Amino acid sequence: MHSSSTARAAVALTTERLLLRPVQARDVEAVTRLWTDPEVRFHLGGPVVDQVVRIRQRRVVGAPGVHAVVRASDGILLGLVTVEPAARDGETEVSYQFLPEHWGQGYAREAVAAAVDRALESTPSVVAVTQEANDRSRRLLEAVGMVHAASFVEFDAPQVLYRRTGGSLR
Repeated sequence: MHSSSTARAAVALTTERLLLRPVQARDVEAVTRLWTDPEVRFHLGGPVVDQVVRIRQRRVVGAPGVHAVVRASDGILLGLVTVEPAARDGETEVSYQFLPEHWGQGYAREAVAAAVDRALESTPSVVAVTQEANDRSRRLLEAVGMVHAASFVEFDAPQVLYRRTGGSLR
């Protein structure tokens, strides 16, 4: 039996240019690139080791809260947005990774904004954490209405936590 939030998370989310939907078997190759590409993983601790990649490959298809971000016009997978209820000190956490060839086109901002708006329909706040040095990610979080709430060291690097409360910006 699914709770309403679990059922809601499984519903595809559409934006002007994108479809956010559960990961499918055909997505695993592109998703694996997200985990192993040095550019994607630069602020995420580096490429994931092979053994962990194999475990993730078995678990990612249909995983709750993990959304494949697909360009609606051609079905190309651009990245992932993950929404995890009660992930960080009881708050819902959003995280994201996009393939480098799709950076700088507003896709991540569009997808993260939609995911945060959807999450805020059923939770009072959403947080996101990024490395302090990741200026692109920090700009994205600020663009979707998140506010710097804390700074700390985790994984041997300075991190920043952003939070957004309340309803949609739109």
